[in-house]
Amino acid sequence: MKIMIRWMALSTALVVSACTTVPPPPPPPANGAIFVPDYLAQAVNDPARPESDRARDAKRHPGEVLAFAGLKPGMKVVDLIPGSGYFTRIMSQAVGPRGRVYAYVPDELTALAKGRPPSIAGFVGQPPYANTRMILRTLPTFSAPERVDMVFTAQNYHDMHLPFMGPADLSVVNRRIYQSLKPGGVYVIIDHSARPGSGLRDSDTLHRIDADLVRREVEAAGFVFEGESRILRNAADPLTVSVFDASIRGETDQFFYKFRKPRNAR
Repeated sequence: MKIMIRWMALSTALVVSACTTVPPPPPPPANGAIFVPDYLAQAVNDPARPESDRARDAKRHPGEVLAFAGLKPGMKVVDLIPGSGYFTRIMSQAVGPRGRVYAYVPDELTALAKGRPPSIAGFVGQPPYANTRMILRTLPTFSAPERVDMVFTAQNYHDMHLPFMGPADLSVVNRRIYQSLKPGGVYVIIDHSARPGSGLRDSDTLHRIDADLVRREVEAAGFVFEGESRILRNAADPLTVSVFDASIRGETDQFFYKFRKPRNAR
């Protein structure tokens, strides 16, 4: 009996010792901060990026944005309505040589350009962005050459509702995006916030859109809402002026939604 008691006491001491020597897990980031892995930090700090892009990083938080989106090396991604390629370049470096970035420029936009090539045409498919490709198609016929892991669009969802896009039927567009994703793939949307309940009222005038409307439209296509990051929120934005107004340009309140195609979907 004495031997057993001694053994139990020794076992208890070892457990207590082990518990006291194992360091506690690190606390979660404060204030909604997002951990940026090295491969994304390196992509953001890529010296090949234009200085004009780098100057916008402090307000656009590209590392945190793409970390929350779930971008990883080897992924196949569509940058929908890429503009000048701000995110396209960073994505290219982050997914690496085994990944692919498709910069999707709707033909409706090229028609507005009256023969001028998209601004991204100057670098897609060329070193150091050789893993990028440009897609020129109409918005309602959205598709990619292969099933992709992510479709990402920043500050342009409201544009897809505007007259110069047809206007496009977003129920069709979102469904085609759904079909272009692999099971478990994600659809990431960032856009300028409009007043709750305003729907599409301010899309053409202020270039803003009601976040709840966007969520309803995307979920109607079969997506599951996975979450929101508040890293681009700005409570000081009155939501009543154009996003191009000097008082708020570059500092608008923006919603940042992440949706997922169910993993058991086809």
